[in-house]
Order: sequence, then C-alpha cells, then structure tokens
Amino acid sequence: MRNRHCLIWFALAATLLLSSCGTSQRGLDYKALAHASKRLGMDIDYKDNHKLYLEAAQWIGTPYRAGGTTANGVDCSGLTTQIYRNVYRLQLPRSSRDQFKAVSKVNKKKLEAGDLVFFSTDRSRKNVSHVGIYLKKGKFIHASTSSGVIISKLNEPYYMNNWISGGKVN
Repeated sequence: MRNRHCLIWFALAATLLLSSCGTSQRGLDYKALAHASKRLGMDIDYKDNHKLYLEAAQWIGTPYRAGGTTANGVDCSGLTTQIYRNVYRLQLPRSSRDQFKAVSKVNKKKLEAGDLVFFSTDRSRKNVSHVGIYLKKGKFIHASTSSGVIISKLNEPYYMNNWISGGKVN
C-alpha cells in the first residue's frame, strides 16, 4: 500500500511539474520558431507574438520590387500589407502615406511588436515615403530598395535621421 501511494504521489508531482513549467504551449512549432529566431537574428520567447515572427522570417531575403506584394518581389508597403493580412487578418491601405494616415501615432519609446514605423526619405523629411514593422528591441523588418527584405535597427544613423513616427493600427 505504501508503494502505491508513493507511485500516485510521484505521478501527481510529475504531472504538476510538467504542466506548470511553461516550457510547452499547445500549437507551437518550436522548430519553426527556432528557425525564425535565427533568420531574424533575435531571440523569440514564449511571450512574443509568434505568428508575427514566423511570418516575418518567411520574407527575409525577398528582393525589392516597386509595387510588388509577393515572394518574387515586394516594396515596403507591400510587405506591411501582406504581413498584416497574413498575421492579423487586417487590410492596410496600399501606400506608406495612406498607412501613416490610418494609424494612431506611437512614440518610439512605446513601440510594441507589430506597430508600424514610418520614415521620410525626401529632403524635406515631411512626407512619409517608407514603412516597416517593429519587431522588438529596436529592430524592424522592411523592404529596402538596395537589399530587399531585411531587419534593421531604429538607432542606425540613417533611420534616426529619417524617422517620422510609429503607428498602431486601429
């Protein structure tokens, strides 16, 4: 009888330990997350928006194509529209300027994963001409005309000088 109680206690303790340790979540493909983490150059933890990071990782290396919206070639606003459609099931306006008009402005220090980040590449630095999606820790994904879809840092001099605003999609 004593051995039976020990076995029952051990099984109960093991079940509680495994279910409460937080190392597994239903429906997560850890291999895909590890691959995405490597492609994006950032750690993805259990609190992150996994769907966003998995989708973003699929676009890395896609060549730049003005007006493009596919894996064969994409521009900055085409990338944001496709990621938002696939991750959030939301339809964004097609141009970076119209996307800027459709969001609630967010301070750079309060950006959250999935927020849009806007830049101006014209001399006046008044008109939005580039958009990306904030990931975390100062990094964002965007379609660069010279390098295609890449991850960049907001604190790089080019992006600091051309920053306009962050934006939360309503």
